[in-house]
Amino acid sequence: MSGIIAVLSKKGENATETAAAMLKALKLRKSETYGIASSAIIKMRRSLEAIQEQDVKSATIIGCALSRILPQDKDQPLKLKDTALVFNGRIYPADTKNADAAAAGKKLQHNPEQAAKLFVKQTEGDFVFAIAESERIIAARDVMGVRPLYYGENANFAALASERKAFWRIGVDRMEPFPPGHVALIDKHGFRFSPARELAFSKPKRITMQAAAKKLQMLLEQSTEERVYGLKELAVAFSGGLDSSIIAFLAKNSGIDVHLIHASLENQLETEYARQAAEELGLPIHSCTYTEEDVQKILPNVLQLIEEPDLVKVSIGIPVYWAAEKTAELNLKVMLAGQGADEMFGGYKRYVDCYLRYGSEKVQETIFNDIVRMYETNFERDSKICNFHSIELRLPFASYRIAKFAIDLPLKLKIGPSRNTLRKLVLRQTAKRLGLPQSIVDKPKKAIQYATGVNKALKEVARKKGLSVNDYLQKTFQTTFKETIPCD
Repeated sequence: MSGIIAVLSKKGENATETAAAMLKALKLRKSETYGIASSAIIKMRRSLEAIQEQDVKSATIIGCALSRILPQDKDQPLKLKDTALVFNGRIYPADTKNADAAAAGKKLQHNPEQAAKLFVKQTEGDFVFAIAESERIIAARDVMGVRPLYYGENANFAALASERKAFWRIGVDRMEPFPPGHVALIDKHGFRFSPARELAFSKPKRITMQAAAKKLQMLLEQSTEERVYGLKELAVAFSGGLDSSIIAFLAKNSGIDVHLIHASLENQLETEYARQAAEELGLPIHSCTYTEEDVQKILPNVLQLIEEPDLVKVSIGIPVYWAAEKTAELNLKVMLAGQGADEMFGGYKRYVDCYLRYGSEKVQETIFNDIVRMYETNFERDSKICNFHSIELRLPFASYRIAKFAIDLPLKLKIGPSRNTLRKLVLRQTAKRLGLPQSIVDKPKKAIQYATGVNKALKEVARKKGLSVNDYLQKTFQTTFKETIPCD
């Protein structure tokens, strides 16, 4: 795993010092190497202090903070023909002998602008990258946006980074998520984006439940196999519900040593359900329970990582933090999760409410918009948390092929016309085809922030402080960043 940055001085001045300042904000718990590069020179060191002493002397600088996940992961940036590359991500199916960055470099070293568009269009994977030329930077992000990347600019700089904190370091106060499936050209005039691969809204295609479940089973088996290939063991963030159980089951069937990780507050009913589900799946579970005091203690860490005081994101981010922390304690490097299934297959109750109130066309539009925004609502948060713990998050549902399939499905294969019906109907049928226990197939969805008790605990902590929960989060957020990331 790595955090990447790229910065261009609009005034043509040396950007090395600015790049080093941005890298400092991306320091991981187990960063092994740091590197910066221009189109002509690469410098790599074991410490940030040593990097800050390097003077590459260029108006276009890229950089990387690296924590190795796989043995073939190599130091970055990489020197290409007339450019340099930083690459954060994976290409599927994996090449167990060669580094993903090196494989990408071979495809990106000639005519980088056109090569970047072709790479995004044709490559299945989770990735972001930036290429330094002498007077401009080329950057791109895969179509699903699993790996975080942001962009921003002011009068002096145009910049890219894996985290917002890097922008605050250099006085760029406004930044936006880099649009997935796009390539950007950055020069002294700023950013110019062009689409390379996008998800498009389409009218539902006719397909039976049986045929859809069969197709979805094939797609999920392929996606999971691609994301576990070459691994001997991994963790699965496990709730005991439908989505994480399918992922765990498929990973186990791929011959991987699977460890289920369940994190929640004490005395939650869902913890017992998770243990029962693990027993039925025949998989070991590491169940970690916490207290209200633990929630209060970990909150500043989570806010620093997710970089926004949003109640829903914090309530989900805290158990993800605990799961990633436990995964790291077990010396595992990769964690799978079921993120994306609810958006793709109608898992949220609000979809049924929308259908009953406004009809099928409106809810289909809502589901599509949620699918194309999953990177912003879920993936970026969880990836940044896992990245801090040097854990690589992989999401089998977050596949372009599965997303496109889900968009084309008739609504009746996702939700029923009643508030009391089970949702994600085709996914449940797929689980049944796979042979999962009926207790898992029929288990109703309960959102992680409620199932773990974290949402309730945050509200209780805020109440004891005489604050609304939103005011409590905002106050903690401001205090956290005032103390840790001084802005110029």
